[in-house]
Amino acid sequence: MKFQSIYPYTGQLLKEYPEVSAGELQKRLAKSQEAFQYWKKTALKDRTALLKRIARQLLVNKEVYAALIHQEMGKLMEEAIAEVEKSALVCRYYAEQGADFLEEHSRVTVVGKGTVRYMPLGGILTIMPWNFPFWQVFRFSAPALMAGNVLLLKHAPNVMGCAMAIEQLMKDMEMPEGVFQVLPINHEQVIHVIESKIVQGVALTGSEKTGSIVASLAGQNIKKTVMELGGSDAFIVLENADIERAVQMAVKSRLNNAGQACTSAKRFILHQDIAQAFKDQLLLTLKNLPNKIEERPIACLAREDLAITLEKQMNQSIEEGATLLYGGKREGLYFEPTVLEGVLPGMPAFDEETFGPLFCLTIAKDEAHAIALTNDSRYGLAASVWTKDIDRAERISEDLEVGTVSINNLVKSTPELPFGGTKKSGYGRELAGYGLKEFVNVKTVFVNE
Repeated sequence: MKFQSIYPYTGQLLKEYPEVSAGELQKRLAKSQEAFQYWKKTALKDRTALLKRIARQLLVNKEVYAALIHQEMGKLMEEAIAEVEKSALVCRYYAEQGADFLEEHSRVTVVGKGTVRYMPLGGILTIMPWNFPFWQVFRFSAPALMAGNVLLLKHAPNVMGCAMAIEQLMKDMEMPEGVFQVLPINHEQVIHVIESKIVQGVALTGSEKTGSIVASLAGQNIKKTVMELGGSDAFIVLENADIERAVQMAVKSRLNNAGQACTSAKRFILHQDIAQAFKDQLLLTLKNLPNKIEERPIACLAREDLAITLEKQMNQSIEEGATLLYGGKREGLYFEPTVLEGVLPGMPAFDEETFGPLFCLTIAKDEAHAIALTNDSRYGLAASVWTKDIDRAERISEDLEVGTVSINNLVKSTPELPFGGTKKSGYGRELAGYGLKEFVNVKTVFVNE
């Protein structure tokens, strides 16, 4: 089996990467175990220095890495550059804050002095998606490496060039051999890696189906997991919202990365009093976007199967009663910005994760109805609330069954705050101190003086 990098805009084959043999895989697993014996004892100041070097090099070569991202999955260059810059940011953040997160603390108890220490677990298999091929890797790798773990990266098959570039960057920045390795492996080999005694945890960002399979395998082998499985984020616009800004941010959220983001707004839940005004402004905004091929405001989708799936979700929802207001056309991998109204629970556009530039409009009778519609989803990653009444939005946020609520702004992740979901969107947290401590042994030491 070979993994292929294909330029989405033309279908040109860029490069092929061979799958590792069973024997080579065993060597890499053994090398990971050997590296852990060294890396776990490496001083925090040395791990810090390494992350700082990586951050600097990412910025130095950001155009080169961005071009690779563009070539392999189609992201626009300006968006790809921003992704590399954010990857540098997370490395710098953990270089500056990681030691504080890992600092041990002691207290006197009824059984003597107790100390809590945060120790690395060992080898962690990280399975990452194609839509943010640098950011997804670094937002997990930076804290895991800072904690003293060693990493095995199973990246998406269509962005293997990005995986190799990250591995080479680690080597160039003097990462000890075996601490970070890319595994070009098939599904059967993934099972073998999870079962290996060298691997002590698995982190996955991907689909609900894949997450269920991987979590089950890890559970059978008593391995710690963190699952980030996407979502169908609600964009709640209440009757006293700033409609112009809400529409501006709705378009930005849904068209960034061609809508191929777990945190993209997908279900636009509009209070009935402002639904018409929002719809009119949204259609006007979309109609004023460039429509020439060379000036298209969004990228094409990354693969043909993704475009076909989105088209099926749209068509089936229309068959079930939704109305097509704008767009709806697909040319190969390019899917034009599309608006559906009358999207209701039970339709694919409401129930499923739609990965692409599809705006799904649903009317809410009042605030309670908007909350109920938001929670009427098997996903629970994030939501945004748009209103001039911040106290009201804060109160509403308490009732939303999601991991992140953004008030009057886009849903986004930042190194300083934990990120993750609930329900079918997964479990566990990435980023901040919470993400760093997901894959550590919280060790308690008692001393009876």
